[in-house]
Amino acid sequence: MEKLNLQTPVLNVENQFLKKDLPILKIGDTVKVGVKIIEGNKERIQSYEGTIIAKKNSSINTTITVRKIFQGIGIERIFLVHSPKVDSITVIRSSKVRRSKLYYLRNLKGKASRLRQLF
Repeated sequence: MEKLNLQTPVLNVENQFLKKDLPILKIGDTVKVGVKIIEGNKERIQSYEGTIIAKKNSSINTTITVRKIFQGIGIERIFLVHSPKVDSITVIRSSKVRRSKLYYLRNLKGKASRLRQLF
């Protein structure tokens, strides 16, 4: 008797909503995320540029935490990668890191928080 796999129908539904044109995202990459913003009845795309400090989950639930410094204050934002609100993700620069989470960047100031670029 064949065992019923309950995950298969869920995965079939999720695959319809996965984005196919995403770049390979790694921890330490500097990315530009285009976010759809709705103001009244108008819609525009606002770019958010920063470093990926964390990745979580998999498949349709993949999230990235992007950190940027704005006027000397660190701002972090979590993006659901396959969300319809995320218009585009572009990798600007890759960095060489040896950790899976870069939370230590929160405590560093100025030039100490730079990452070594990967060519």
